[in-house]
Amino acid sequence: MNAKILSIPALAALLCTPALAQELAENAEASAAAAVSPEMFTVNNLWILLGAILVFAMHPGFAMVETGLSRAKNSANILAKNIVVVAIGLLTYAIIGFNLMYPGDHWIISGVLGFGGFGLASPEGAAGALEYASGNYGYWTDFIFQGMFAATGVTIVSGAVAERIKFSSFLAFGVLYAALGYTVIGSWGWGGGWLKELGFYDLAGSTFVHSVGGWAALVGAFMVGPRIGKYVNGKAHAIPGCNLGFATLGVFLLWFGWFGFNGASVFSADPVMVAYVFTTTGLAAAAGIIGAMCCSWIVQKKPDLSMMLNGCLAGLVGITASADTVSVSSACLIGTIAGVIVVLSVYFFDRLRIDDPVGAISVHLVCGIWGTLAVGIFSFNPEHTLTAQLIGIAAVGAGCVAISSAIFFIIKKAMGLRVSRSEELKGLDISEHGMEAYNGFQFFSNE
Repeated sequence: MNAKILSIPALAALLCTPALAQELAENAEASAAAAVSPEMFTVNNLWILLGAILVFAMHPGFAMVETGLSRAKNSANILAKNIVVVAIGLLTYAIIGFNLMYPGDHWIISGVLGFGGFGLASPEGAAGALEYASGNYGYWTDFIFQGMFAATGVTIVSGAVAERIKFSSFLAFGVLYAALGYTVIGSWGWGGGWLKELGFYDLAGSTFVHSVGGWAALVGAFMVGPRIGKYVNGKAHAIPGCNLGFATLGVFLLWFGWFGFNGASVFSADPVMVAYVFTTTGLAAAAGIIGAMCCSWIVQKKPDLSMMLNGCLAGLVGITASADTVSVSSACLIGTIAGVIVVLSVYFFDRLRIDDPVGAISVHLVCGIWGTLAVGIFSFNPEHTLTAQLIGIAAVGAGCVAISSAIFFIIKKAMGLRVSRSEELKGLDISEHGMEAYNGFQFFSNE
């Protein structure tokens, strides 16, 4: 995430006055350069820490969405993956990830790969507090907020490969991708690398979180193959989830947490900017729901609840890169388009026979790309160009596909990716964990 404040021009954008936007941008930079009082330092830190709590609240949201959209016989497996992946994300980020993503001056290959050393070590005294990050927040606040993001990319992959990947293989992938994939790619932009120098912009992670997870989800779903019974005689067959109530509650939790995901990425407690980001975030999600509902109604002749749920997430992913630098009307348009795109994308990947039980690829990859492009299309900041955004999308896509493919290939050769046919039919709760999420439903399916 970018500590530089670029959100005030979006307020001027509502008045459609670029000159005023430029003036406010200069004022914002001057304010950012000014010394931060100890009182404001405390307020900023408290807000960013609250943002970290909100991002943490998104993880039970992911767990409920994935569980609800999958079958009951795999629920314990999905829940296990979702809780362990938070632990993996935080621990790998503490051991190696934070200093890979934010290497400071320690670049091994300038702008591409850097490493500041193993472990965590806050600068002593004021250097880790009022003198850290221009006084806007301290070292430990920076780490824990960023650490909460680190697990999200791997969580996205979990949904796309649900119901057929080995638990141990997923954990191995999670450790390697969280430690070496998310962090190295993120350093190109948020860590001050070559994409940052190019002018690429991503406020809170349409690219550096959602697309990074989405590209790996695409590779994983392709390499592990579709679930048994999904594609028969060349036709796709729906495999309904077990609990749409869980899925709906999960989406509400994600929407709730997203206010911290985007709002705290402003990296200050400026009341105007935080409130503005809240507004664009909420409106984009709402527009995504309406866009997906209308599109599914037209295509399927019925309004599909699962599509509405993914439409909400699509709108949120779409606005994540630009929530501080687009107008309110643009935020609504971005969300609406994302809602339509996610429905069409689900059908597209079904035609390609890429089985994604929860629509993670469509939500996080496709809408993450759309959200990244939206910065270049709708931003009122003249520094944000479509060319830079396109280059960033292509570079991140190539990097993520290369890294995730290598990791999945090594795991496949070393320990295998997929459970056996009998284990898949029985359900991963019993075959992988020896327990049931819903007691008394053990059976051997003949699907």
